[in-house]
Amino acid sequence: MAGEKTLFEKIIAREIPAEVEYEDEDCIAIHDVNPQAPIHLLIIPKKPIARVSEAGDEDRETLGHLMLIGRDLAKKCQLEQGFRLVINNGSHGGETIPHLHVHLVGGRQLTWPPG
Repeated sequence: MAGEKTLFEKIIAREIPAEVEYEDEDCIAIHDVNPQAPIHLLIIPKKPIARVSEAGDEDRETLGHLMLIGRDLAKKCQLEQGFRLVINNGSHGGETIPHLHVHLVGGRQLTWPPG
């Protein structure tokens, strides 16, 4: 239904609880409720962008900010041995929530290719 908030918009509005790891004026980072590794955070822009393929040129700063926050959180979480930043796009890309977000995954050996 048009106008209905996404799960992430409800989390940002504090309508749904989440374990917040980081927040600033542009984004929030929460712990994934279904973690795929010892560290699995979701870095979510507060501006609702459905998916990276729909981001506009005006979203360049927001997208870059998400990557840099991912870097900073990886350092905070002591992921010196490595980590992965992932953005799913579309159903074949594994997207389940139509609100762009970056997965920060680490704390174990990650394999390639992903599933």
